[in-house]
Amino acid sequence: MNLDKIRQGIRGLEDRKIFLNNAGSSLMPKVVVDSMIDYLQQEEQTGGYIVAAKNEAFLEEFYEETAKLINTKSSNIAFATSATDAYAKALSSIIFKEGDVIITTVDDYISNQIVFISLQKKLNVKIVRTKNLSDNELDLEDLENLIKKHQPKLVAVTHIPTNSGLIQDVEAVGKICKQYDVLYLVDACQSVGQMEVDVEKIGCDFLTATGRKFMRGPRGTGFLYVSDKVLEQNYAPLLLDMRGAHWSEFDDYELFKTAKRFEHWEISYASLFGFTQAIKYANQIGLDQIENYNKNLSGILRNNLKESGFQIWDLGNHLSSIITFSGPDGNLENIQKVLKENNIFFSVTYKNSALIDFTNKNINGIVRLSPHYFNTIDEIEKVSEILKNSLK
Repeated sequence: MNLDKIRQGIRGLEDRKIFLNNAGSSLMPKVVVDSMIDYLQQEEQTGGYIVAAKNEAFLEEFYEETAKLINTKSSNIAFATSATDAYAKALSSIIFKEGDVIITTVDDYISNQIVFISLQKKLNVKIVRTKNLSDNELDLEDLENLIKKHQPKLVAVTHIPTNSGLIQDVEAVGKICKQYDVLYLVDACQSVGQMEVDVEKIGCDFLTATGRKFMRGPRGTGFLYVSDKVLEQNYAPLLLDMRGAHWSEFDDYELFKTAKRFEHWEISYASLFGFTQAIKYANQIGLDQIENYNKNLSGILRNNLKESGFQIWDLGNHLSSIITFSGPDGNLENIQKVLKENNIFFSVTYKNSALIDFTNKNINGIVRLSPHYFNTIDEIEKVSEILKNSLK
C-alpha cells in the first residue's frame, strides 16, 4: 500500500487530527465524495431519471464490485440503505410462526438483539443464546446441541461485535448450520472493509454490511448478500415493491430472479454511486493487505495500552481492529478528556448497548479506538504515549 498517497486522498486529515473511529463512521476518500457531488450536480441539471439512465452501466458496477469484495456473484447482491435495513429485509423474508426458535449469541449487536425481542413480543418467537467458552470464544458444541434440541428457524451471529474486538468463528458456525440445514444470517457490518470476508467460506444464507464504517463509504448505504439456495426457494422481503417483482396478474406477481428483489425501487443513486467508488477503492488496495496492516496497527495499540496499565476488554483468541478499554479503575472520563484535547477521534459505548456482554464483564462502559489502514504507526505510538502520560 502507498500510505502517503492514501492519506493525501483524504480531506478529513488535512487538519492533522488522528482519526480512530472507523468502527463508527470512517473518513471517505476524495473520490467517493467527488463522485457523489458530481452525480447530484447532474441531477440538478437534468433530473434524476435521465441521470440514472445515463449512468446505468456505472450503477451496475456496484453489484460487480460488491460481489468481488465478498467472493460471490453480482446476482447475489442487493443494495441497502444500512446494515440494519439489510438485516430487517432478510428477517422479513422468513415466515416466523409462534414457537419458532432463533439461536443467536450473547455478543450480537444491540439492534439485532432488539429486533429478536420484537419478534418475540409480536410473534411469540423464542430467543436462545449460545454459551461462550472460558476464553470468550463461541461454544460450538453447545450450539450444535441447541440446534438438535430446538430445530431453529434461524441461526444469527454477529461477526465482530461493535462493543468488542472479538472476531467470532462464523465459518465454524456455517459448517454446523449446513450440516443441519438451518438458515444462517451473519451481521458483518464491522468486518467488511477491515478484513477479508468470504461468503463461500462462511457458508451463510444472508450477510449484511454497512458503507459508513470500515468500507469508508457514505452514510445511508449498505448491502445484503443472499445465497442461491435462498433465492431458489423464493425468499423475498415481506413488503415487496416493483423492484422485487413483476405484476403479472391482477392479484399475483412473479418474483425477479436476483437478490435485487430485496431492494426498494426508490433509493439515493448518488449514495449508491459513492458507495460503489468506496468498494472499488478497497478492492484495488486488496482486503488481504488491509487486513494484515490493520492487525499490526491494532496489535501495537492494544499491547501499548495494556502495558501502560489500562484495562483491555477485548476477550477472545482472534481480535480485530477494534480496541476497547478503560482506566485501571474503570474510569472513562479522564480518557475522553485527554483524547478530545489532543484532537483524537474515538467513541464510547455504555452498558445499554452491550447489556449481556458488559454485565458478564461487570463494567458500565468502554472507550473504543478503531484504527484503519490510513493510520500510521507514528499515530498509534503518539496516541499510546498521550494515554500513558494521562495515568501519571
